Amino acid sequence: MVFFGMFIIPVGLSAQKDKPKKIRLPEVLNEVSGLWVASRDSLWWHNDGGHTPTLYCTDKTGKILDEVDFKFIKNIDWEDLTADDQGHIYIGDFGNNLNRRKNLKIYIYESTTGNLDSIQFQYEEQAAFPPAQAAQGFDMEAFFYHRDSLHLFSKNRVKYGNYKTRHYVLPAKPGVYTIRAVDSLFIKRKVITGACISPDGKTVAMTAYNYGRFLGIFPWVKNKVFLFSEFEGNRFLRGRLRRRKAPGFIFPKQYEAVDFWDDQTLYLATERIFFFKQKAKRMRVR
Repeated sequence: MVFFGMFIIPVGLSAQKDKPKKIRLPEVLNEVSGLWVASRDSLWWHNDGGHTPTLYCTDKTGKILDEVDFKFIKNIDWEDLTADDQGHIYIGDFGNNLNRRKNLKIYIYESTTGNLDSIQFQYEEQAAFPPAQAAQGFDMEAFFYHRDSLHLFSKNRVKYGNYKTRHYVLPAKPGVYTIRAVDSLFIKRKVITGACISPDGKTVAMTAYNYGRFLGIFPWVKNKVFLFSEFEGNRFLRGRLRRRKAPGFIFPKQYEAVDFWDDQTLYLATERIFFFKQKAKRMRVR
């Protein structure tokens, strides 16, 4: 029994090492908002709007392995990152906090050739830029690739919105499109900031949060992960819904970058705030 116990300990440690509890991100990723896990030692990231239009590849320790700098485009409001199995990386430049943008885009980067193309789109439901405050639900921070299409999930407004997220679908190919929601869901007192689908296609994860100030002074943030399973086809929002508390931090932060490491494990990342450095944390979902 003693020799057996001595044998299984290294195996357990090896499994944990393969999926680190946390990943300390490099200084340059101080406002990380997109993540795509390409492999165990190839994680792709980008910063939020206003930063350079750059993709960063790190290993699972957070060490930068590669950078792709797009010199002829802008990072207006990059919010999420996904990829297909043909070597295409999709960058969602569709952040729209004020609901005023008419230049919403998803860039398509072909990693094997270095070619860059784009998808341009607008919402059929939006007639005013911005619409009346109560109708401002056209921000976007979450999407993923699945079965030849891109699936986008809108972000409502924390203070004035109705906490409704809408599901849109776009062809994963260059073009100009007008899209209309195919489904929607009211999520109690939370707005959606990131989304991904498991490698086996059976689980969709969405990060969500709400914030405020206690006694009008002390900031608080409540983060949740919403997990959808047992859905039919692409009707993700109609699946079985589970709510999980996101990994905690000492200081209030919100999660925006998220992706599956494997079918059972997520990594969620937060940006730097004050002296708390940016990092990603592991979360088990099955």
